[in-house]
Amino acid sequence: MQLEFYKYQGTGNDFVMIDNRTAIFPKENTELVAHLCDRRFGIGADGLILLDTDSETDFRMVYYNSDGNLSSMCGNGGRCLVAFAKKLNIIQNETTFIASDGLHYATVSEENIVSLQMIDVTEIKNTSEYSFLNTGSPHHVQLVADLENYNVKENGATIRYGDLYGKEGSNVNFVKKINENTFSLRTYERGVEGETLACGTGATAVAIAMNATGQTNLNAINLNVEGGKLAVSFDIENGKYTNVFLKGPAEFVYKGTIEI
Repeated sequence: MQLEFYKYQGTGNDFVMIDNRTAIFPKENTELVAHLCDRRFGIGADGLILLDTDSETDFRMVYYNSDGNLSSMCGNGGRCLVAFAKKLNIIQNETTFIASDGLHYATVSEENIVSLQMIDVTEIKNTSEYSFLNTGSPHHVQLVADLENYNVKENGATIRYGDLYGKEGSNVNFVKKINENTFSLRTYERGVEGETLACGTGATAVAIAMNATGQTNLNAINLNVEGGKLAVSFDIENGKYTNVFLKGPAEFVYKGTIEI
């Protein structure tokens, strides 16, 4: 059959988008998902996202990593899905939708700048070497020297598959402080099993971790990722990070069909 798809990217984090409101996609076919995400034999993407119907919100987000497996929340994917929903005229300038980690609220501008509310963060593990927290997906956050030349794939894989996080593993973020309100990061993503140009839940985790460890006292932080710039803001109430928003561009790349 011919499958219609859309390609979106958010700061270089790219996704295959499928309007699945008529339930056409074979959700259990992990090999098909991996094939569609393959950059040589398929369309090519960091992940595949289905826009499904939901009885209580505007739509449901179903996210697969590029290895074909269902995954936890993807921040940039969520932002791109909001832009996709607007293109399909499902929403106008604001929305609520459901994802693997619960309910999300988002706004989208005419220039497709999407501000996505992330989950509250109540628990952060801070050590002298790293922080660990869940922003919809699990994230290891670690300051490093010479971020530009750091071997993200090798060192990220060592942490992701090491004893620290067990069988499930973790995404791994390496960070450099630029100034009080700006940090640069590079991310090793589990499920992609390599570095991606951006990671939304990772940028969110870095912003919160840098505040929690005293690297910044600000609650609005700019993040330089390999594919562009993101911004994260939050409030702090009794040690809980709430009203967390991830903001950045979400851009339509092209539309096509592929035989499956």
